[in-house]
Amino acid sequence: MNALKKLSNLFGRYMAVIVIAVAALALLAPGTVSFIKTSYVNTLLGIVMFGMGLTLKPGDFKVVFSRPKDVIIGCIAQFTLMPLLAFLLAKLFRLPPELAIGVILVGTCPGGTSSNVMTYLSKGDVPLSVGMTAVSTVLAPFLTPLLTYVYAGTKVDVNMVSMFMSIIKVVIVPIAAGFVINHFFSRFTQQVVDILPLISTTAIVAIVAAVVSANSAKILTSGLLIVGVVILHNVLGYATGYSVGKLLKLEPAKCRAISIEVGMQNSGLATSLAATHFAAYPLATIPGAVFSVWHNISGAVLANLYARTAQTDGNKAGKAVSC
Repeated sequence: MNALKKLSNLFGRYMAVIVIAVAALALLAPGTVSFIKTSYVNTLLGIVMFGMGLTLKPGDFKVVFSRPKDVIIGCIAQFTLMPLLAFLLAKLFRLPPELAIGVILVGTCPGGTSSNVMTYLSKGDVPLSVGMTAVSTVLAPFLTPLLTYVYAGTKVDVNMVSMFMSIIKVVIVPIAAGFVINHFFSRFTQQVVDILPLISTTAIVAIVAAVVSANSAKILTSGLLIVGVVILHNVLGYATGYSVGKLLKLEPAKCRAISIEVGMQNSGLATSLAATHFAAYPLATIPGAVFSVWHNISGAVLANLYARTAQTDGNKAGKAVSC
């Protein structure tokens, strides 16, 4: 078990590097990972969501009731900014329907599973981050299909009921199962939770490998466009999320949390939905896969920058008090 814990810590620490390495391998030598089929994506995402559920406790939802204003602000920002940015970027770059739907799916999904860790590293408001992730995930079965229909319904056929059921199956049910097990068998989950980064990272890497290897030829022909749009979407999400917090005069720690929550999406869900409901558009799975790689890199960099800013602000406050 100790060896697994050490390996899990290693995977968690170098997740971005591992994802990049596997993505590059899948892109340049797709045959090496072709045994991982795109049909596995839903199961793999369910494993990640189950792991997330194992880490949740009733107390994690306390912030929803003790500070509803903060959570509401964050969730409104989450489900307005990212879908709108996705739609505008698709228009600006005149993306073909198969890429546009993929970008829009990323935008309409809830917050990413690693956003809480990035918020912690950034010295942000972790309870707010956890609360936003939980609430946005619960709202996803309703809002993700609806927003996808609003922004992409004119481009492709969007079956909202079918999408709703998919999100329930691959997100809500696994999270709920993990939450219940954690509540009734906390001793067991306390031992298992230390190896969750290993399990989650392996599942995310497998999702990326499956999607990238299956579409490697198409990515190589339009890769720069996809990567550029994904980077812009993510960075603009961080910037606009932080700006909302500043505009509403929230504390810096809350601004950092909202920024990261808005910018980091559950791109695994976007990939799953694209593969399941838009199979006629294979490239629709690519933006989610690229986002999975990129937001772990950008999130780590941003968390480091935010942490330095927080340290500087703290030093300034300390000097002001001493004066």
